[in-house]
Formats: sequence, C-alpha cells, structure tokens
Amino acid sequence: MSKKKNLKGITWNHSRGYVPMVASAQRYSELNPNIEIEWSIRSLQEFADKPVDKLSEKFDLLVIDHPWVGLVSDHEVFLKLEEYLPSDFLKDQTENSVGKSFKSYKYNESQWAIPLDAAAPVASSRPDLLEEHGHALPKKFDDIVKLGEKGLIVFPAIPIDTLMHFYMFCSAWGEDPFRMGSEFISEKVGVKALKSLRTLAKIIDPACFDWNPIKVYEVMTRENKFDYCPFAYGYVNYTKKGFTKNPVHFHDLAFFKNSGRLKTTLGGTGLAISKRCREPEIACEYLQFVTSGRLQSTIYFDCGGQPGHREAWKSFYTNERSNNFFTETLPALDRAFLRPRYNGYMHFQDNAGVPIRDYMMNGGNEKNILNKLNQLYKESLTI
Repeated sequence: MSKKKNLKGITWNHSRGYVPMVASAQRYSELNPNIEIEWSIRSLQEFADKPVDKLSEKFDLLVIDHPWVGLVSDHEVFLKLEEYLPSDFLKDQTENSVGKSFKSYKYNESQWAIPLDAAAPVASSRPDLLEEHGHALPKKFDDIVKLGEKGLIVFPAIPIDTLMHFYMFCSAWGEDPFRMGSEFISEKVGVKALKSLRTLAKIIDPACFDWNPIKVYEVMTRENKFDYCPFAYGYVNYTKKGFTKNPVHFHDLAFFKNSGRLKTTLGGTGLAISKRCREPEIACEYLQFVTSGRLQSTIYFDCGGQPGHREAWKSFYTNERSNNFFTETLPALDRAFLRPRYNGYMHFQDNAGVPIRDYMMNGGNEKNILNKLNQLYKESLTI
C-alpha cells in the first residue's frame, strides 16, 4: 500500500469558513484514498490581520482575503495559478465570477487565488418583527433613519466595518475612494460620508460598536430586539432554520438620495496554494474540486459554505434552501466596490477604522478625521 500524502490548510473560524472545507476535504479523500487534507482555523480577526506570507510557511492551502495579494505578489509566496491550472478551468472561473471576485485575486498579471466564497455588505431583516411592529421594509436611506429612531435597526460598527461603511458612503456621495492620487478621498465627499455615518451612529444601540457581522446576526436571530440591518457582510447561514432559531431574510440595499442603491465593498475569500507546497499537483486538483460550480452548489453550500461560483448563486437548489439569499443579494455583489490591493494597503485598512469609529461614537471635526486618514494613506504608499 502506498504511503498517504498529506496536505495542510488554514481557514477562518466560523461554520461558513471551516465546515465546508472539512466536508470537501473528506469527500476528496474518499475519492482519492491516498490523500488526506487537514484543515486548521484562525479567528476572523486573525484572518483580516495576520500576514499570509508567514502562514504560507506552515500551510499548503490558504483561505485568504484579496487585499493581501499585493504583498503576496511582491514576495511571491503563493503559486502563480495560471501556470498550474487548466485554461478551461480558469475560463469557467472568469465567466462565473460573482462581481469582481475572480479579478480581486489577480495582481501583476498573475492569479494568486481562486474565489471560494463571495460576500459584500447587504441588507437583512426579520420580516416577522417588521410585520409585528407595523413597518415596511426600508426602501430609502430616510426610511432607515426613521426606523433607527425607533431603536429597531442594527449594524456592525467595529473599526474594520466602520471603514467599509465609510467607503460605501463615499461612493453614495459620488466618489469611490482611492481615486484621487495623493488623497484617498476628496474633502467635500469625505465630510459628507462621515456626517452620514454620524447620523446613524446617534440612533443605534451603543453595543453595535463592539459587534462584527456575526455578532449582529446572532443577536438578530436569537433576540426579538431589532427588525432590520441596513448593511453588513451577508451570511447565508442565518437564513437556515436548522442553524438558528429565527432566520433572517436578506435583501439588496436601500436607495441613497439620487445615487441609486448603496454600493458596498466586496469581501469573500479565495483559495491559494503556498509556494512551499510539496504536492502542488494534488493541491491544484483539490482546488479545482472545491471551487467547481457542481461542488459549490451542493456539498459546499449544504455544509454551511457561501459559494464563490456564480452557478451556485443562480441555483434553484441553493435559493430554495436559503429564502432566496443568493438571487436577492447578487445585484449588490455585482456592483460592489473593489478595495485596493497594493502592498501597503493593509496598513491603511488596519488603522483607518479607529478614528472613524471614534468619530461615530463621539463626534468631532470631520476635516481633522480626514487629515488622519490621508496621512495613513500616504504612509501605506511608502511601505
């Protein structure tokens, strides 16, 4: 009997991030008995913060966030997947990208990961509570404010999420961030975006400033306190009765003044392969297996995953079992803003949310906040 070949992977610690990887690895091993894939986990915060170049020294397969690809490209710690994967597979992934997901992992002409999971902030509600309280689903930003004044809205407001919300309001006021060269946003638009955030911050439960999206959905589904979340990274898990007591329904975002529906910031994850991997052919075979439309629409979704392949988002099977999570929110992901990915951007992302959150909580001079953000941006360009 030939010796088993082992691969190690690292993903993030949530049912959505861990369970589908274990399930897909188990099935892959059943189909390939001489191969074993072991998955480890790290916290959601570590997923956002811990440099992937260090993790690539210990793991063969890495579930990553796309803003890291600039660093990855500069240091070439991952395989250039276009050199290892079949052209027809890459073509399928390109054509079945959810929004800019596939593009988000391409940098300096190389593909550093394949979309595994697709996400962006979307709206969600407890339809039963909206009906009980006599409120319609908010359609406009002013509707959100009115509902918030009654204490019925909730959204995540830890630093990383407040930064993503700031990007969203910059776009809503007519200017995507990071398009100005020496400044990451103009003063005129930046001030308006901050004031929009402050308007909402005054009417939400202060506990929100310690909550990430997972905590928001846990509270929405366990308690009968909040009717509506206007924006938070979507989690299909919380649509399922077997996963939670009171499932939420997900929706596209509300309209903002004359700029159309709110445009949020693309998230999700990709699957990359370390350059140190001793079995790159096997790793590539598994990567194709777990990111295929067929597996993502079945095993991956059934085991708590939020697919990255468009076939799964348009599937009758997945939508029937998730209160139409995918068809309802796909337009939001298709228009989502793609963050910068240059090596150094993470310095900005890791630090810029703190002054925004402080301003939301306590108020202050908007121009001073923008000066701090622009200084962080300039620092990030020198790393």
